[in-house]
Parts: sequence; C-alpha cells; structure tokens
Amino acid sequence: MSGTRCGFIALVGAPNAGKSTLLNALVGEKVSIVSPKVQTTRTRVTGIAIAGAAQLVFVDTPGIFTPRRRLERAMVEAAWSGAADADEVVVVVDARHPAAEDTRAILAGLAKAKRKAALVLNKIDLVEKPALLAATAALGEAFEFERVFMVSATGGDGVEDLRAWLSGAVPEGPWLFPEDELTDMPSRLLAAEITREKIFLQLEQELPYAVTVETEKWTDQADGSARIDQVVYVRKDGQKAIVLGKGGARIKAIGAAARADMEKAFDRRVHLFLFVKVREGWPDDPERYRALGLEYPK
Repeated sequence: MSGTRCGFIALVGAPNAGKSTLLNALVGEKVSIVSPKVQTTRTRVTGIAIAGAAQLVFVDTPGIFTPRRRLERAMVEAAWSGAADADEVVVVVDARHPAAEDTRAILAGLAKAKRKAALVLNKIDLVEKPALLAATAALGEAFEFERVFMVSATGGDGVEDLRAWLSGAVPEGPWLFPEDELTDMPSRLLAAEITREKIFLQLEQELPYAVTVETEKWTDQADGSARIDQVVYVRKDGQKAIVLGKGGARIKAIGAAARADMEKAFDRRVHLFLFVKVREGWPDDPERYRALGLEYPK
C-alpha cells in the first residue's frame, strides 16, 4: 500500500490508570483484560487499529510501580521494554491521582531515556474542570509532553482525537498485520487472559494475587467449535478452595463468564474445561514466565 503508515505505540502508566480500557477503546474491541484492581495486566498485550492510511499497533504494558517480588520485577521490566521498543509512547495518568509516586517515577525514567511522549489524562469524567487544569499544569512542569489529551476511556471522550493524532505521528511504511487482525496475542494466551479477568472480577477482595491461568490444550472440533482445557494455578490449598467455591459454584460461574467472552473473541462455540491445581512455587518457576510471555528475572 502506498502512502501508508505503521508504528508501535506503548501505553505506559501506573497500575489502574486505565491503560487496558483505553487500549480496548482505541482498537474498538476487547483485547486486554479490565479490572478495577491494580496490576491486572501482566504481559504486553498488543492491539491493532486502523486509522485512515495508518495501522496503529498498541502495546498495553503492565502498570509500572516499585516491584517487590520476582513476578512484579518481570512485569515492570516488560513495561519498560515495551516503551523502549515503541515508535511512540503514551503516558496514561488517572486524572484523580496525577501526582502519584509511580507516575513521577515513570516520567523520570522517560526523561532519563530521552524519550518523547504524549500525555493522556484519563477518567476526566470523574474530575472537576479546575482540578483537570491544575493536573495538566503540574504534569507539564514535570515533563515536556508532545501533546496532551483529555480522555474518558470508558465513555469514549477524546479517544478519536488521540487515534487521529497517532495516525500522523507513526512513521511511514507498510502495514505489518492483516487489515482485519485486532491482536497478535496467541489465541491460547488470550483465552487464558480472559479466564484470569473473570477470576479477578468474581473473587473481589478474596482474590489471591498469586494466581495464574494457562491453556493446556486447544482442540478444534469437527463441528467448528473449540475445546479449551485450562489450569488455574494457585499457591495454597486454601486459595484453591476460594477459587472453587462452595460445591464448585464459583469456578462454574467463572467458566460460564469466560466461555461467553471467548465465543465473542474467537467467533465460534467454545467448550471450556477449568481445573484448579496447587503449585506452591509457581512465581519462581521459569516455565510459568514463558507461558505468560515474560522474561524470567534473575
């Protein structure tokens, strides 16, 4: 295609800034899991959008924060790697907490790396206008942004302006993906992420954060449907009981919700089978990191 543009855009920000919701709004479909809890995104999720003659390849990175455990270090390293490799960087900030310590650390890191970046002040529907102006001024003093966008990712306000600007900011070049492709995430990993989202939403405050989901087997059936076998790994027997629920009711509800989303995502019938297993040391198992698409930090 002549006159086309294509580029990678990293969405970076503190945990719970709304990066995954913004990614889904920019792509127009759900490609990244969303939860009101922090640190939901563990891997770098890629979403693909078309804006005029430009193909925008968005990378939704894990939230950047001060890591304390090996898994957290891997998540933060993945986020910084995504920012380093991208053509454009978009810093997503929760408008209610513009001076958060994690946000200041991100801006300092970008300045040290001499990276340009645009600012998305997200969740503007939850903040009064004077506070928004004050937040914009304070962030502008901390970092010289290329552009500033006021956005409500949930409501859609400002999303089209951001997409239009990015379509002219990415470099000229051929498209890297088919026009109808929305994500380059492997189907097995996307299916696992969908189930993990439902676990986050179902378990609320009871959720053990040391939980991961892996797609063990994907079988294409003769009738066009897919059988998906997944394992939910937890670290303790008590956590297994929480995930299963009384009489297995909770895992059934998680499975039903996950299956419905998978059928939309893959446009086919899905037969989902979930198994819950205890694996005490999974956060220190390199194989689990490979399954998540993360580098195992030494």
